[in-house]
Amino acid sequence: MRSTSNPAFRNLPSGGFGGGYAGFQTQPQAQPQGGMPGYGGAYQAPPTTGERPMTVDDVVTKSAATIGLALVTGIITAIAVQAQVISPWPPMIGGLVVGLVLSLVIIFKQLPNPALVLTYSAAEGVFLGAITGVFNYLYPGIALQAIMGTALVFITMLVVYKTGAVRVTPKLTKWIIGATVAAAGLMVINLLMSLVGVNMGIRGGGTMAIIFSIIVIGIAAFNFLLDFDMADQMIRTGMPSKWAWYAAFGLMTTLVWLYLEILRLLYYLQSE
Repeated sequence: MRSTSNPAFRNLPSGGFGGGYAGFQTQPQAQPQGGMPGYGGAYQAPPTTGERPMTVDDVVTKSAATIGLALVTGIITAIAVQAQVISPWPPMIGGLVVGLVLSLVIIFKQLPNPALVLTYSAAEGVFLGAITGVFNYLYPGIALQAIMGTALVFITMLVVYKTGAVRVTPKLTKWIIGATVAAAGLMVINLLMSLVGVNMGIRGGGTMAIIFSIIVIGIAAFNFLLDFDMADQMIRTGMPSKWAWYAAFGLMTTLVWLYLEILRLLYYLQSE
């Protein structure tokens, strides 16, 4: 499988069912001699493990479940915080810690476990909801704008991928990974510098912060192309259907990053 900047998709096990299921791909696969027309390869013996191969429908339904759960928990938390029913700090810190721990467990243990993935999504929803409640209290309407902006970017990049307007080539993959690492490195350096009282200007508001935030949003958007491509490869290689939960988890991590960055940009713009 190709490399990706999303740690969730690193070092995935290879599928063993021969592929041939329709995924996100837009290009027809070459037909080897003796292959079955329309299935992209020679006939493969049915799996002996009792698990069917993953399909695009699996990825769509699992992704909808994880995103929907995060949206529900996020809205409930945001409403409670904005109404000052609860303090934003407990859900913010709790959601962040639980989400971080679960993400590390899922990534390093390579676990396509629906309970873990759904709990992670719920925790991220609580975390994002607490932050959103605070911002929406200060700037009414910013939450809806951030949600709509995130959805628009996600749908746009899905259309771009499905139509083949931008192809995920090894060169593009290296560029996206390099840009992601560079942006993450700058943010870490900025955090460390801020601890000693040095302001680099990329996270404190102002023109430079707005420009940097727009760049990061662009990088996050292009990461969706790698996520879609990796899910596509998982489908084509015939990984078991349970791994659709892992694909949904990978997409969720990028969505969380994108939403936070869009919310940050909207805050910068409205506080100018």
